[in-house]
Amino acid sequence: MNIRVFILIFIVMTVTHAKVMTQPVTIPDVPVPGLNDDLSPEERFTRASQLYSSGNYEEALEIWKNLRQTGYRSAELDYNIGNAYFKLNNIAAAILFWERARLLKPGDDDIRYNLQIANTLVVDKFEEIPELFFIEWYNFLALIASSNLWAGISVVSFLGFLLFLSLYLYSSKYKLKVAGFWIAVVLFFISVSSLALSARNKRLVYDSRQAVIFAPAINGKSSPDDSGTDLFLLHEGTKVFVEDKVGEWYEIRLSDGNKGWIPASAMEII
Repeated sequence: MNIRVFILIFIVMTVTHAKVMTQPVTIPDVPVPGLNDDLSPEERFTRASQLYSSGNYEEALEIWKNLRQTGYRSAELDYNIGNAYFKLNNIAAAILFWERARLLKPGDDDIRYNLQIANTLVVDKFEEIPELFFIEWYNFLALIASSNLWAGISVVSFLGFLLFLSLYLYSSKYKLKVAGFWIAVVLFFISVSSLALSARNKRLVYDSRQAVIFAPAINGKSSPDDSGTDLFLLHEGTKVFVEDKVGEWYEIRLSDGNKGWIPASAMEII
């Protein structure tokens, strides 16, 4: 037996479980084909998980994808969609949805493990330029909570800042003025920092400027047209960074720093 086929079979056996939905939200009441229209999103999610556990990966995938199309977003949903695609041997789609799940839950060990497994099956191997440590930690901190939660912390902190600033300005007692001043300074710092983290989270999740190659093989061009010089060859499953867009062409950057142009149809934005 071909060693690559053996490894693939072993890996598929390790990616077996589906996550439960832990962050239910209200979504538009759009019927999902093949299901009772009276079922709630949580019940549809659970039904898909049961189908997945019994080996009906295509049916489970259809339900989860329909849930996503109706507006539901969660790390658990994207993780499970990635698992279903992996079981169906669609490595590029599995990586795409696991990367989306990681943006929503960056510290999840299961997501990180599955991505490591899937990346061993990707043809392209590039020497990665490490990200500056403080940028990496800043991004990680921004993704710990949602953009709305960070924004809420910012608003509450700013209101507290105004309250203690008033205490500092209008209190006649020296100790209260000192306490009010320093607490106001701390709350103002928290408010500004939380606002920055909210904006960063929104950009990372909704405008990550990352993509996954879906074409079996595609050449990176020196210019945004078919006449450009071939610079490198990419295969499905490779993650790239989006730098620019001209018409139906994207300028991408590889993890080793090289840049080139590929058609938009050859990739999917994370």
